[in-house]
Amino acid sequence: MVKKQNKINRLMIIVGPLLGFFVGLFSIVKGLDIVAGITLWITVWTALWWVFEAVPIPVASLVPISMLPLFGVLDSKQVAQAYGHKLVLLLLGGFLLSRAMEKSGAHRRLALKMVSFCGGGGKALILGFMVASAGLSMWISNTATTLMMLPLVIAVLEGAEDKKIRIPLLLGVAFAANVGGIGTPIGTPPNMVMIGYYETIKGVEISFLEWMKVGVPVSIIMVVLIWLWLSRNIKNKSAIPLPSSGSWRTEEKRTLTVFFFTAVAWMTRSSPFGGWKNFFGLVTESDLGLYNIFANANDASVAFIAVIVLFCIPSGNKKNEKLLDWETANQIPWGLIILVGSGICLGTAISESGLSEKAAALLSGIENFNVFLIIWCIALLVTFLTEITSNTATTVILMPILGAVSVVSGIDATLFFNPCGNKRKLCIYASRSDNAQCCCIWVRRVFDKKNGKRGVCFKSCWFSSCNDRLLYNFVLKPK
Repeated sequence: MVKKQNKINRLMIIVGPLLGFFVGLFSIVKGLDIVAGITLWITVWTALWWVFEAVPIPVASLVPISMLPLFGVLDSKQVAQAYGHKLVLLLLGGFLLSRAMEKSGAHRRLALKMVSFCGGGGKALILGFMVASAGLSMWISNTATTLMMLPLVIAVLEGAEDKKIRIPLLLGVAFAANVGGIGTPIGTPPNMVMIGYYETIKGVEISFLEWMKVGVPVSIIMVVLIWLWLSRNIKNKSAIPLPSSGSWRTEEKRTLTVFFFTAVAWMTRSSPFGGWKNFFGLVTESDLGLYNIFANANDASVAFIAVIVLFCIPSGNKKNEKLLDWETANQIPWGLIILVGSGICLGTAISESGLSEKAAALLSGIENFNVFLIIWCIALLVTFLTEITSNTATTVILMPILGAVSVVSGIDATLFFNPCGNKRKLCIYASRSDNAQCCCIWVRRVFDKKNGKRGVCFKSCWFSSCNDRLLYNFVLKPK
């Protein structure tokens, strides 16, 4: 199976650009403008390489930056603006901040505090771990959140009397880490893609707080529903001891302080009363010298100021050690940053070339369908696509199409963008390691009859279904 997949991947290195070329050529022969045809070629080429991973996804993401200015679809300034978009920079800043949080270990302490707040054992314990997992994944990557939570889960399971809690607890952490990413713009890269494309076609900026007003309630509702379902058969309420977090360390306190003020700055930049960039309405427009001083401030600039501060503040552990160093910072997923930039670049090209208008014309008549049916079809399409390819790549591919559907149908684009941006969160994916994937460890006690020792086997399971019963039957059920 692996050899067959590798053969397909190698084949797509040639098939991708050739198929894209013939699709573009055929469209031009049928009357499509040559610039739009070239854009279609590059889009199909890039999408096929993303889907089949003929080359690494970050390498495929370099196709637009090289080909679009070469053929005159976009100029170098437009390409640079896409790859250096403020949302791409915000994603970079968010990754750096999360690395500082992981380096300090503050995220582990926060997780333990949230779990202990929910108290006891049984259903309350599962809810506590899910709340901690979802809360942390709003600010750091889903995968990092889960990998950090797993040692805590394993330690708890060692002391659990009720073995029925094992599977619900593990699945709860896994699902919560995924849905938590919906809560903030930096929770997962596809959020950035959606915000960027919405701003491109509507000219309206979605602020950090505006996103959270929708994203956080959705995350909370989903966590509660998943918790109710997973814990439905848990009856035991006996308390289970939690690992000790120890006393607060200087590094943790300083990192959390920087992170707290950064989050507050993000949420209050544009609101209330115009936010701090407009001095909360205390300064009038007549005082232009003061009123416009923060007019161009954005969330990326806030993130980078925080990153600079982290590089400057001593950790308090070792001499000359800072809260964040370059060795730690360099471990962020650079490929995802390139991927998001390529998505914004392709979106700009599709709009500038007129390809989006042609796509809208082809979709004429779709407004006659029920809007809920359209949204449901989009959700199903995204769900199945993200089983075989990157979540971010899927979002990048579908956003221009959904934008065209919005234009033709006259329906608000957010109704289409939200299912595309968030439906992928309802599954635990098996597609790619750079996605908002989640790794869950199945812990099975094994008794070694030869030496009488008890051991623990760890089995990494990458899930690809949103039905926990299927996961249990085919992955987790003891053999």
